[in-house]
Amino acid sequence: MQPPDKGDVQLLIQVGFLAAGRGDVAAALRIFEALAVLRPEQAFAFVGLGSALMNAGRAGEAVQRLQAVSLPPGAEADMLDSFKALALQLAGRHSESRSLLRQLVLRAGSVARSPGARLAARLLGEASDKPPIPAGAAPWRPAPRAVPFS
Repeated sequence: MQPPDKGDVQLLIQVGFLAAGRGDVAAALRIFEALAVLRPEQAFAFVGLGSALMNAGRAGEAVQRLQAVSLPPGAEADMLDSFKALALQLAGRHSESRSLLRQLVLRAGSVARSPGARLAARLLGEASDKPPIPAGAAPWRPAPRAVPFS
């Protein structure tokens, strides 16, 4: 038997999210757990798994499951971290969520942010295409108008 191709994987992702949306968490979890075995280096299966649990009101469990995943630094890890932060928020762990989001946005910088870093910026209420504002930075104020010489 051949492993699923890209089209098969995309179909399974859609079916997993449909199951989660209909409240069939058990089916969604089975699908996303299988996808995690097939593509362990990609975030989509873990995002789906976390989303299914969060949709079912099981944010604490989503936090545990997502924190157990470690992806190499890059776009996939950024997306995973954004969903970890969302799960933390829904689990009532607000300061941990904001801290993780800030770390992600600061780590990403302002050049070529990944989709996960842009999501993190939006979750923080920042424009995702602007450089992050460091915590404790003074607000911008316009320079005083120059008085012309007489």
